[in-house]
Amino acid sequence: MSQESSLRRWLGLIAIALGVALIVVDTTIVNVIIPSIIEDLDTGSTEAQWIQESYAIVFAALLLVVGRVADMVGARRVFVAGVVVFGATSILAGLAPDGGLLVIARFLQGAGAAMILPTSLALLNATFSGKARGQAFAVWGSTIGAAAALGPLLGGWLAEHVSWRWAFGINVPLAALIVVGVLVCIAPSPKVAGRLDVLGSILSVLGLGLLAFGLVEGRTYGWITTVHPLGIAGFTWGSGPSPVLVALVLSVLALGGFVIRQVLLRRGGNADKALMDLSLFSLASFRNGNIATLIIGLGEFGIVAVLPLWLQFTLGYSALQSGLALVPIAIGSFIASGASFGLAGKASPLNMVRLGLGLEVVGLVGLGFFAATDSSWWSISLVLCVYGIGVGFATAQVTNVVLADVPEADNGQASGIQSAFRQLGSALGIALLTTVFFTTLSANVDKDLTATGMPPAQSQQYAHAITGSAGAAIEGFAAQPDTQEVATVGRSAMTTGINLGAYLAAGFVLLGLVATALIPSRTGRDDESSTSTTQPALV
Repeated sequence: MSQESSLRRWLGLIAIALGVALIVVDTTIVNVIIPSIIEDLDTGSTEAQWIQESYAIVFAALLLVVGRVADMVGARRVFVAGVVVFGATSILAGLAPDGGLLVIARFLQGAGAAMILPTSLALLNATFSGKARGQAFAVWGSTIGAAAALGPLLGGWLAEHVSWRWAFGINVPLAALIVVGVLVCIAPSPKVAGRLDVLGSILSVLGLGLLAFGLVEGRTYGWITTVHPLGIAGFTWGSGPSPVLVALVLSVLALGGFVIRQVLLRRGGNADKALMDLSLFSLASFRNGNIATLIIGLGEFGIVAVLPLWLQFTLGYSALQSGLALVPIAIGSFIASGASFGLAGKASPLNMVRLGLGLEVVGLVGLGFFAATDSSWWSISLVLCVYGIGVGFATAQVTNVVLADVPEADNGQASGIQSAFRQLGSALGIALLTTVFFTTLSANVDKDLTATGMPPAQSQQYAHAITGSAGAAIEGFAAQPDTQEVATVGRSAMTTGINLGAYLAAGFVLLGLVATALIPSRTGRDDESSTSTTQPALV
């Protein structure tokens, strides 16, 4: 390969990594700017919730379909289309005059994100091999870790100093840069003959979308019975079985029907129409790697969802300061990226995954140990940096391992499947950890206030106020002399929730580390000679 061709390939990698950064930042940045959106657009709590969560639900729902379409029309074409959609809908979101239009924009952004993530994997898998492949995935994985941590910082700064609208506006010039970079530097993707299974696509979207809705909204609406009315498009679900329970049951039915549909298509001689090639799961690296990915997702980013709340309402950080406190995760991810370049070709991707997961466990256990109502910034920064180094190693190389033996013709759908496992693992982890955090917060506030002699009805009222505001009420209680004890108890309870959540997350990651024992130690593309490095002509 010529030097010029090699340079273009690495510049293309930067463009792909920026595309992934766009969609990851948009997952976390809205959590920080939502108070500014509520104030500016005068939105209600229901609209605010959908502004936050519609993106993740649509994102998860479309991953499998996008993966299959990418094989049929070309991964590069779908990636570029996804970036264009993301940029255009960012304009719509940034200019939205009301909450309703912003919700629509967020739904559409989720569709663009679903077009970007799996195709980014397919492009890397097809473009790089051997040592360069491990290095490319190191950059990709570090981008995810860094972007997840930098999103709150960027959102906090924009909300305080500019406008929440620029949290979406900055996507537009970046999207244009990414499109140009990919078209110039990444070779056109091959197309695979086939047909799209419409019924299978519908079952896939419904199954994954309902599953994501259930996992994301369980704490809000109740897991079994309705604890809070669901209002959407003028319809209100106010009582009886929880909409989450119904969604999860329907999800199981839809996904079960989807799997049966794929089996029947293959048996009926219509394998080219199947949305998911189930034979991919006969590859030990793909099958067991996806299982490990799902388990790892349970613990990897759930703690990041609640950590900013503790930083702001227990330690008293501003939104910007809490974002800065998460920067060590990004720094750690970049450290891992640099180290991965040196280790590529010396250590196997699987061993780097195991190293990363071990460091994640150390970081999470350290967070659980050091988190206190008077924690110093340096102790938290240190353990988050260790955690970030682990994320940088594990997130990148587990994908490398999962896709290592996948035939080139199946890159798109394999990447879609792997992305779905990752996304659903993260959604489940966030659901579990936020439920544990808020349940611990409510129970401890109620218990500790009752222990001071406060009547149970009053202690429950305070517990409900603190939990319902996600800790924001603590500041108000601290400002009043007669409720300062309530604020003290609230801070202690939030800290206990972080301690428990960190240890639980560490347990999930440790379980994921154990699961990597099922993955073969050598995979086809670990060896440079296993794949051709010949690239199609550049555009």
